[in-house]
Amino acid sequence: MDIRLDKSHTALLIADFYAEQMGKLPHAVDRKCLEKTLALRQAARAAGILVCYSATVFRPGYVEVSERNKTFSERKRTSGPAVADPLKVIHPQMQPAEGEPVCGKHRVNAMFGTDLAMILGARNVDTLILLGFATSGVVLSTTRYAADADYRLFIVEDCCADADPAVHDFLCAKIFPRQADVVQSADVIRALSA
Repeated sequence: MDIRLDKSHTALLIADFYAEQMGKLPHAVDRKCLEKTLALRQAARAAGILVCYSATVFRPGYVEVSERNKTFSERKRTSGPAVADPLKVIHPQMQPAEGEPVCGKHRVNAMFGTDLAMILGARNVDTLILLGFATSGVVLSTTRYAADADYRLFIVEDCCADADPAVHDFLCAKIFPRQADVVQSADVIRALSA
């Protein structure tokens, strides 16, 4: 796919790139998501575009979690102590460089209730390159939200992973193309290098 980017208005969002999932989940490991994302991030940095990160975190006691929230109330009941620092859950090889924004979030969507939209707006970003874990979680939720906010979206399929590969495939083939361009990392790297 031929991708054209205005680099001065583009950002890369590495969403919920957790050590546990992206380092061990077969769907991520077998497809070399970590290696491809590292190469993509290197190209983004070389191109001078904004690289930012998100990770789901909670204060001690999961004070942000309502029992009405089916996703996170289950996590509250079954997980250990809450982790408040997003850097503690991001994959060690995907730690941000100094100055790259990290948005701790309390919901699935990387933009809802965070300062990510403000950061992107301050940089006049209107194009978002999105990847991470899970395709059916942060990628889906952020895509829907960002599309409604009129961002131009590229979802990097081979840098996304999901616990259910069939759901990943369905979203990338049938749902995402309604609101985003589904692309491969090599094509984005070429566009960033142009």
